[in-house]
Amino acid sequence: MNISLNDSLLTTNEQLKIGIIHYTKIIVSESPQMIKGRTQLYQENLYLELQETPVTDRPGIAEWRKIWKSMGADPNRYRHSAESLMRRIAKQNYLTPFHSAVDLNNFFSLQYEIPIGIYDMTKIYGDIDIALGGEDTGYEGLNGRFNSLKNILYSKDAQGAFGSPFVDSIRTAVTEETTEAIQIFYLRPSLQESECKELLESAGKMFTQINGGDYTTGLLTKNSPVLTI
Repeated sequence: MNISLNDSLLTTNEQLKIGIIHYTKIIVSESPQMIKGRTQLYQENLYLELQETPVTDRPGIAEWRKIWKSMGADPNRYRHSAESLMRRIAKQNYLTPFHSAVDLNNFFSLQYEIPIGIYDMTKIYGDIDIALGGEDTGYEGLNGRFNSLKNILYSKDAQGAFGSPFVDSIRTAVTEETTEAIQIFYLRPSLQESECKELLESAGKMFTQINGGDYTTGLLTKNSPVLTI
């Protein structure tokens, strides 16, 4: 499978960096108590921090809001997923455990202040292209409604759109039956490539410590816009 970063995105943001982690032989289940406890404590500490510093002042959140604007989307109307998570926590509406893959995905998103998506590889067909949404781009999302992705970057396969930093689709959702998954990190463009690779390795290691299996990482940039897994 090839994963490619579409030219339409790079003309707007040539520093754009997309991280990929491919997981195989994983076992998704209820999160262990250690992860539940760590995530809860992290949210409680974050809540206290957010009483002093608004969500939109946090560096990662602010950087992705700028990307939204540069692509033509309104960041106040279509908030990226990391900002949405953080706004929930600022209201003490803490995230409840779902399963070990989603819980870790949310934890990474809060920790790194970036949108991250995780998808079941058996529900993806053909190559993946990460591009900019047009007038007719959209899908049924995990939020229970149809989501338009006009002027928002998104991932598509042979069957159409399946993921974005806004909200992910029902079609490719990871479940407790998933054994092979792909995680897409919408990294901060200001990070150096070495920092991005270190972040991906750290996340992949922690994910497989909890879910088992193996992982490989890759980074899509202007100079390396195609990755084969």
